[in-house]
Amino acid sequence: QVQLLESGPGLVKPSQTLSLTCTISGASITTTYYAWGWIRQPPGKGLEWMGVIDYDGNTYYSPSLKSRFTISRDNAKNTLYLQMDSLQSEDTAVYYCAKDYEYNGSYLDFWSQGTQVIVSS
Repeated sequence: QVQLLESGPGLVKPSQTLSLTCTISGASITTTYYAWGWIRQPPGKGLEWMGVIDYDGNTYYSPSLKSRFTISRDNAKNTLYLQMDSLQSEDTAVYYCAKDYEYNGSYLDFWSQGTQVIVSS
């Protein structure tokens, strides 16, 4: 069974950088054809797909978010990362990491527990 355990700070000040970590168990992050991504849900809104990194290390981002977010991984630690720069209040959301079956957020077959991130001074 694939499990994703997410961690990171919950409160960040505007303009700061936030890093979230997602440790994967039950599957290798480099398994052929697997992709691992990040999704967020702002309060009162729907899920927003942010991007993925695939088994070869290629990254694919949402065009509307690409400039401020970076997805990376550590193969040895089987861990996925999300770095977000220049945080704004609109980035307040619950953030999830997930195994992204279709590489586009349309079918996420395993999820983390989620991390509430609040951007506030």
